[in-house]
Amino acid sequence: MTDFAALLQPDRGQPARRIEIVAPGDFAGWLVRQPARTRTAIAAHGLTGKAGNRAILPGDGAEDWSALLVCDEPMASPWRFASLGGFLPAGTYRLDGDAGAGALGWLLGQYRFDRYRTPGESGGRVLLTADAARIDETVRLAQATALVRDLVNTPASDCGPAELEACAEALAKRHGATLTVIRGDPLQTGFPMIHTVGHAAVRDRHPRLIELEWGDPAHPRIALVGKGVSFDTGGLDIKPSAGMRLMKKDMGGAAHVLALAGLVMAAKLPVRLHLLVPAVENAIGSAAFRPGDVLRTRAGLTVENTNTDAEGRLILGDALTKAVEGKPELILDYATLTGAARVALGPDLPPLFANDDALADALLAAGTAVGDPLWRMPLWDGYDELLKSDIADLQNAPEGGFAGAVTAALFLRRFVPKEIAWAHLDVFAWRPAAKPGRPKGGDAFGVRAAWAVLKDRYAPR
Repeated sequence: MTDFAALLQPDRGQPARRIEIVAPGDFAGWLVRQPARTRTAIAAHGLTGKAGNRAILPGDGAEDWSALLVCDEPMASPWRFASLGGFLPAGTYRLDGDAGAGALGWLLGQYRFDRYRTPGESGGRVLLTADAARIDETVRLAQATALVRDLVNTPASDCGPAELEACAEALAKRHGATLTVIRGDPLQTGFPMIHTVGHAAVRDRHPRLIELEWGDPAHPRIALVGKGVSFDTGGLDIKPSAGMRLMKKDMGGAAHVLALAGLVMAAKLPVRLHLLVPAVENAIGSAAFRPGDVLRTRAGLTVENTNTDAEGRLILGDALTKAVEGKPELILDYATLTGAARVALGPDLPPLFANDDALADALLAAGTAVGDPLWRMPLWDGYDELLKSDIADLQNAPEGGFAGAVTAALFLRRFVPKEIAWAHLDVFAWRPAAKPGRPKGGDAFGVRAAWAVLKDRYAPR
C-alpha cells in the first residue's frame, strides 16, 4: 500500500516547490500581474484559464520553478487539487494557502494498484501543511480508501472468502479485537442462507461468517455488515459474460465495512463495534442451490429463491439477524447489491435506504460536507407485496424488475426490527472512468460520510 504518511508532512519551513491555485474568474487579473517569462510559459502551454488548466512555471533560475492550477472547486472539496498528485514530478510542495480537505485528494491522487505490475518509478509528491493536527486523520482516511480499492481491484483468484478472513484477522490483531469465524458445514444450523449460497464453491473457498468484536461492552453498540461475495457467477441463473466481467468486485460491501471498522478502531471511538462479513463465492456446481428452492433463515423465516443471482440479500439476511441479536443501537450495511441502483443513480451516487429519518439526514448532510455524496431512496411499503411468495414467507427476487433496488432493501428490512436505527448503502464500489484523485477501478463510496456521522455521534466532545 502507498505510504500516505510520508506524503503529507508538517510545514516547518523546509525547502519546497510552490503551488498556486487560481480561480477561473481570477485568471485574467492574475496573468497580467505575472512577469513576462510566466506569461510566455502560459501561452506556450495554451492555457486559457479554464478549470483544470495546469502548468509548470519558470522561476529566476533553471531549478526555481513552481506549479499553477486553475481550479473552480470549493475549499471543502477533497478533489480540489487532486489532479496534481499524478501530474507533478516527485518532490516536496507547498500551497499558497491552506490545503484544507484537498490534502486527502492529494494523497489519493497518488494511489496506484500495482500488485501485478513490474515496479516502476519510486518517490512521491510530498505536500507540506501548516494544519498538522489534521494529518493523522487525513492519512487514515486515505488508507481506508486504499484498502477498499486494493480489495476490490484484486482478482477473485487472490481475494476469496479466506483472504477476506485474513484481512479481518489482520485488523483484529492490529487493534486488539476478537475474531470469530464459522466456516463450511457448521453454518447450516445457525446461518443456513450463507451456507446455501456458498457451499457449491471448492473447499478453500467454502462459505464463512466473519465476526469481529472490539471495544468496551459498556459503550454504545454499533454493527457494520458487509456483503462478501468474492465472485458472483450468478449461480445456476448464470450471468452473461459481460455481466460477469467485474464480479470480482461483488465483495465491495465487505471491503467498505472492513475499512470503516479500521477507522473506528484506529481512532479508539468509544463504541462496542460488531463487524459481520458473510463471505461466499456464488459458484456453479452439483451442490449449487436452485431456482425454486425454499431456504431457511436464521430469523426463522422461509425464503423462496426465485433467482440465484439475487444471492447477496440472502447472505445479508442471516448476518443482519446475527447483528440484531446483539441489540445494537445502530446498524450500517454496505453491499454491491443491485444493478437497478446503478440504472437509477449511476455509478457515482450510492442509494441510501434507512428506517430512521435522523440517521438518514445525518448521513446525507455528512456526505455533502465531506464530498462523499449519497442519495436517499424510499423504503416504499407499497412494494412489500412484491416480495410475497406462494409457498414461503417471502421471495428474494420479484418478477418484472420494477424498483429492484427498493425491493432488495425491503427484503433486508425484514431482518431488522423497527426499533434499531438501520441504514443500507447499495454501493457500486467501482469507477468506470477516472477522475482526479479517483482512478478507474475499485473505490470507496459512503465510507467517509459514515465515518463523519460516527465521529459526530460518539467521539468525546
